Amino acid sequence: MKKEILRKRFYAGSKVLKTLVIAAAVFTIFMLFFLIVYILVKGIPNLTPSLFSLKYTTDNVSMLPSIINTLIMIGVALAIAVPIGVFSAIYLVEYAKKGNKLVKVIRMMAETLTGIPSIVYGLFGMLFFVSFFHMSYSLLAGILTVAIMVLPTVLRTTEEALMAVPHSFREGSFGLGAGKLRTVFRIVLPSAVPGILSGVILATGRIAGETAALIYTAGTVAELPKNLLSSGRTLSVHMYVLSQEGLHTDQAFATAVVLLVMVLVINVVSARVANMMKKE
Repeated sequence: MKKEILRKRFYAGSKVLKTLVIAAAVFTIFMLFFLIVYILVKGIPNLTPSLFSLKYTTDNVSMLPSIINTLIMIGVALAIAVPIGVFSAIYLVEYAKKGNKLVKVIRMMAETLTGIPSIVYGLFGMLFFVSFFHMSYSLLAGILTVAIMVLPTVLRTTEEALMAVPHSFREGSFGLGAGKLRTVFRIVLPSAVPGILSGVILATGRIAGETAALIYTAGTVAELPKNLLSSGRTLSVHMYVLSQEGLHTDQAFATAVVLLVMVLVINVVSARVANMMKKE
């Protein structure tokens, strides 16, 4: 009798939890769909050729310089953060001794840094790169700041991807006479590429959508950069400045559409590359 009552309570509790999970999923999908549709409806009608002029003026408020600055920011920041994060994860998973206290501290620090607000990174970048190293407001200062910001994400996702590779892969490679280094780079790392690319996608999205950290480091100059020491604004900063002024709200929505499409294209391409590598 008691078992029957417990079974009914457990069944009722399971149905309640299932309902809550479904409701949360539907709400999340609805809000995502609503935001995307709202941005597209408000932004697409305001996409004009003048917004893609090579030179920014107060009349055309062109976003093309910001698009180029965003691509430079993403490319160079990932070129710095991804190798450091991947090689650090390889050391932690493949070479560090199990139970090493230093490894536990590094993992805890990486998880902590992942949750730090971007404004804190911006203040750090301003004090360290802009003031201490006299880089002034420049793309390089912004790149180094966002590279530090996304490094914990790349490190943790790569580490999880490496740990997900079955140990039988390593044992089989060792059994065939391969050394540690060859096993890591020819067997383990290729198997973990899809997971690593997931971290790169997350890092790309965070860099593309970053505003607070870049205002304090890269600046808000709406021009094509002469070099990495030139100041420049990214698309997210461009959108923030336009909306803050209140004079070009329609153009800010158009910028949001371009930013949304850019991030979507990058994610789709990365996902297809990951699927191709997974099949191989």
